[in-house]
Amino acid sequence: MPAVFLKERSFIRVAGAEAESFLHNLITTDLASLGADEARPGALLTPQGKILFDFMIWRDGPGFLIETDTAQRESLLKRLTMYRLRAKVDFGVEGVEGVTVAWGDAATDGPRDSRFAKAGVALTRTPGEHGSEPEALYDELRIVNGIAVSGRDFALQDAFPHDVLMDLNGGLGFRKGCYIGQEVVSRMHHRGTARRRVVIVKGNAGLPASGTELTVGSKPIGTLGSTEGDIGLAIVRIDRAGEAITEGTAIQADNVEVSVSLPSWSGLSFPASADEASA
Repeated sequence: MPAVFLKERSFIRVAGAEAESFLHNLITTDLASLGADEARPGALLTPQGKILFDFMIWRDGPGFLIETDTAQRESLLKRLTMYRLRAKVDFGVEGVEGVTVAWGDAATDGPRDSRFAKAGVALTRTPGEHGSEPEALYDELRIVNGIAVSGRDFALQDAFPHDVLMDLNGGLGFRKGCYIGQEVVSRMHHRGTARRRVVIVKGNAGLPASGTELTVGSKPIGTLGSTEGDIGLAIVRIDRAGEAITEGTAIQADNVEVSVSLPSWSGLSFPASADEASA
């Protein structure tokens, strides 16, 4: 089974006597329950509750490794440093670049990605280059399991954690204390006001480019993200998609008719009407 090297990934090491409490009170991930062999998604939010930085995080020795897109690393490191104040915590940039993701028989003893575990896929993440399969294999695996990433499926500072299913894939802790943006996220969760969600898109032909609007009639309901041939991901208004499905109205991406489905592991379903969505 595949082992794929993702070269545009970088690492920040967080260590020190107060590393866990510092991060736990800052990011969305519940570190108190994070196992030694588990990698979870996480985010640092804006005060308005939107994703400012996204990453994967896991325990590594006495500290933590944060795996993020290389383009985000320096800005994330600067932001973490800004919040340190007098906390007994140290930051370092790991010399290794890129991460190898492996699944099936190729899975290693590295930490297992909780996002894929929710979908029943055992996928590990190991710093450095240890695989040579094409990256498209990983993208296809992400897409069919409804796993979104920033830059491909949503823009930073434009999406709430619920939009990208972080409330369901281990990326949001609801039993921990306060963190930046927590009040907005908690209110959205308990009031059930999340209307935008990641869906898996299947076209009756090859899908158009990322960024293409999904429409019902002339009204947009979402935007296409990652694509591989005739499958892709999009973040859509599930109330509007549900209404279209119930009424048998076509959903289109440019001139391609598409069907949309919520990831089966999420347990979510499309509301049949706007009234049901607001219930």
